[in-house]
Amino acid sequence: MFLKCCVNGVRLPSEHPALPVTAAELGRDAARVVAAGADALHVHAKDATGRDTLDPTAVADAVTAIRGAAPEVPVGMTTGAWIDPDPAARVASIQAWTVRPDFASVNWHETGAEDVAAALIDAGVGVEAGLWHVEGARAWLESPFRAACVRVLVELGDGLDEVATVVEADRILDVLHDVRHDVPEDPPPILLHGQESSAWPALRHAATLGLQARIGLEDVLVLPGGTLAPGNATLVTAARLVASSS
Repeated sequence: MFLKCCVNGVRLPSEHPALPVTAAELGRDAARVVAAGADALHVHAKDATGRDTLDPTAVADAVTAIRGAAPEVPVGMTTGAWIDPDPAARVASIQAWTVRPDFASVNWHETGAEDVAAALIDAGVGVEAGLWHVEGARAWLESPFRAACVRVLVELGDGLDEVATVVEADRILDVLHDVRHDVPEDPPPILLHGQESSAWPALRHAATLGLQARIGLEDVLVLPGGTLAPGNATLVTAARLVASSS
């Protein structure tokens, strides 16, 4: 199973002692999670306070450090609207990137998503379509950028138990599967993941369905048994075990 590690997310350093924030920390963590079995990385570049940023220097430092530590593994970045609610500002930041990630996620329900996707494509950065609900999936299916996306992320929220996670995932997947065989282009792969309570159930469901998956401190702080994870590498190791038994 293709497994991505989402190493930090919007979390602040106070939320976990092993959360990688600085470029040096991201590089060291990248080496550990790749050794544990991660196939790709998803990263949020951080400013001096530990908050998400699209600043070109911060992005360049993060990507450079990760590639120096794990040169064979593709690196992805977020473009979430919480970083800056102005789509034009996010586009300008992307256009100013001097060291670019291999791909970046675009949440299709956010205002300006297609402008952000266009800026990434123009910069030679792969686009991952983040679909948080059925409405987002339908909006993406109508997008002229659909065929240009390298991956679809079906993203589930916190508060879902095992059963509800499967039900909600299948609702979104059904919308996607209804058209996957009716389009001329090869559809991009689907990665299914959850947040907090839905993280491990989503990973198990992804493994059962043969989909891509992700795990990391962005999505969940605890191991399948509920104990605090020491760090991202331990989460990746646990995810490989869960996937192999699903």
